[in-house]
Amino acid sequence: MSAATGKTIRCTGRQSCWLGTPEIYFRKTIDNSRLVKAEDPRRAKEMKHFGFALCCLFLLVMGYALQHFRAIEYGYKIESMRAERDGLAEMNRALRLEEASLRDPERIDLMARKLGLQSPQPGQVIRMDSSDDSGTPVMASVTPVSVVAAR
Repeated sequence: MSAATGKTIRCTGRQSCWLGTPEIYFRKTIDNSRLVKAEDPRRAKEMKHFGFALCCLFLLVMGYALQHFRAIEYGYKIESMRAERDGLAEMNRALRLEEASLRDPERIDLMARKLGLQSPQPGQVIRMDSSDDSGTPVMASVTPVSVVAAR
């Protein structure tokens, strides 16, 4: 039965039964050692131009990719710095609130009374910080200090 036609063929005597191409390959050695390649100056010039154009295109694509990835990196840095700034602003607000609560005169007076301290007498308190914060040098002066004996 032939695979290609689907018909039954009878082989008689000297006739071949095979209808397809034979699966036998003969090796033929080819000797190219005597061939000499002739240089084509036009083709060489075209290849140089093509290589140069390809290098320029590669450099342009790499430059674009570098700028693109740096822009993404800077975006991430900006976002992290914004988050850090917001966290520091929140911490600063909390610290100012804590400072304001710790400087509350009523709270300080209450703690002083718990420790057994008394209110200062008039003239007993000397302010060290001046309202003039211009940074100019201030002359030191000696003031008499009265010491109250403990009872």
